[in-house]
Amino acid sequence: MWGIFLGLALLMFLAYRGMSIIWVAPIAALVVAVTGGLELLPAYTDTYMTGFVGFAKAWFPVFMLGAIFGKIMDETGAAKAVAHAVVNLIGKKYAILAVVLSCAVLTYGGISLFVVVFAIYPLALALFREANITRRLIPGAIALGSFTFTMTALPGSPQIQNLIPIQYFGTTAAAAPIMGLVGALIMLGGGMAWLTYREKAYNAKGVNFVELDKAVEAKVEKLPHWGLSLLPLLVVVLTLNIATLMGGAEAFTNAFGRAPINIIESLVFGIVLAIVLFWKRMPNIVTTVNAGAAGSVLAIINTSAAVGFGAVVRAVPGFTQLTDAVLGIEGNPLIAEAVAVNVLAGATGSASGGMGIALAALGENFVALSASSGIPLEAFHRIASMSSGGLDTLPHNGAVLTLLAVTAMTHKDSYLDIFMVATLIPVVSVIVGIIMAGFGIL
Repeated sequence: MWGIFLGLALLMFLAYRGMSIIWVAPIAALVVAVTGGLELLPAYTDTYMTGFVGFAKAWFPVFMLGAIFGKIMDETGAAKAVAHAVVNLIGKKYAILAVVLSCAVLTYGGISLFVVVFAIYPLALALFREANITRRLIPGAIALGSFTFTMTALPGSPQIQNLIPIQYFGTTAAAAPIMGLVGALIMLGGGMAWLTYREKAYNAKGVNFVELDKAVEAKVEKLPHWGLSLLPLLVVVLTLNIATLMGGAEAFTNAFGRAPINIIESLVFGIVLAIVLFWKRMPNIVTTVNAGAAGSVLAIINTSAAVGFGAVVRAVPGFTQLTDAVLGIEGNPLIAEAVAVNVLAGATGSASGGMGIALAALGENFVALSASSGIPLEAFHRIASMSSGGLDTLPHNGAVLTLLAVTAMTHKDSYLDIFMVATLIPVVSVIVGIIMAGFGIL
């Protein structure tokens, strides 16, 4: 079993050093294979690649369509229009909250968090300049709005971290709504409390807005109407959750004679509507779609590489001992799930990758534990999703590195705020969720 931990440690270290998980994951997997007594070549060509291809097969359409949708919304100015509308509603006086909620609206509408970072940063920079708030807090504000409650906690979210548990537990995107809403409030409220405290502390020290050496300004452009821009986001969320809204999957199936609409169909509806509404704002629709599709490839390969590593871990004899240790954690079985997902998300630096490994390996065990403990599978869904958004944002996380690069900040400047709002407070929300499940509050 020590070989598994050695492989995890190597994966974390190399990823933290900035090396791509695409080639780091196979190396770490081979370390696990050697120490676990597996043959090297079959461990890579068969075991590793089976896990890799299996995840890609299941989720590539979602990654691709999500990236295309995000690219269209970004290039046409629709995403910026929605963000500006949120800012105008809240007021520039509350710059941090305006940035957080702008990110939240876009990510809950199905736009990739990577797209949101690029779309929101120029707006955040302008707001923080006007409010004279240090740029060091911009990464924390964007992380809170993009990497936390809309990604894992809010019921009905179309983000991949809320969808992966569905295939293992047979639940819906709106599973355990009360638990999710409470978790979201803890993340939003706790995160805003921290960022507000940090703003006051910086102001007391005289640390205010300082211009970048290279000016970064939001493009002066005529944006589409915010109401029209919001429609594609609403279509994605509503069509994804239409079965729940109409009384559950069974009622929907009986009424229409088919399974509920899934995320693939929802994203297609959103893409088609966005093209119809904003086709005049795209000089070349094919170029835009091509760029979005190409952008999805790296994301799916990164996550698939992490899942391939997990497939090798599952194949070694020591994994049985590790499984027994995790499932043997005393008390509520949701604790075991939360620990497993958090640890693997932290090791891989990926919320979806870590959860994919954990549920592929232990999903059937959690289904059995649900039956024996009486805890509904909806609770397992929500805890798995919320747990994936905890330790995933350690310093080597790809989204964290991208966020710091885009905002021209360093780990020293801004990582403490990212850690508080996107790691520590979400972990607290998971603990509260487990307690709620214990009282049957879902």
